[in-house]
Amino acid sequence: MSAPQTQFPPVGAELIMVQIGDQQFAIDIMSVREIRGWTPSTPLPHAPSYVHGMIDLRGLILPVVDLGLRLGLASTQPDSASVVVVAEIGGRQVGLLVDAVCDIILLTEDMLQETPDVGAPVIQDFVQGVMTTEIGIVTLLCLDQVLPGGVAAADAIGVSVAKAA
Repeated sequence: MSAPQTQFPPVGAELIMVQIGDQQFAIDIMSVREIRGWTPSTPLPHAPSYVHGMIDLRGLILPVVDLGLRLGLASTQPDSASVVVVAEIGGRQVGLLVDAVCDIILLTEDMLQETPDVGAPVIQDFVQGVMTTEIGIVTLLCLDQVLPGGVAAADAIGVSVAKAA
């Protein structure tokens, strides 16, 4: 069952371009809280394979999702050049492990196109649209399903959020 499609960002919205492997993706800047260099994460027992672990962000424990693996691509092997994009998804902060942050672009009127129908509805859960840029086709991501079920699923896998006293 697919989640409701998130609306396209408005024309003039800023998008953060991230790289996973050889492919570039865009994330609406309004969902990004900060961008951090890679620091090792602590594994979380019995977490789904795409949950890389947990990090301490100034007293807030965040799950770190291997975004490539979550999108059905290859796993990201973190190194000193890797980046964690801290995003707000469904009222929760989640770290998204990517290979690099490349650029910030401004969404123009004719830039965004609908996601091609390839007979796999799950794509609509993760892809808002596609756009062509001077570097090639870029996929605009919908982050709503990065942690399935939002808070309930995150709690079920043992991720707890606590602020430092």
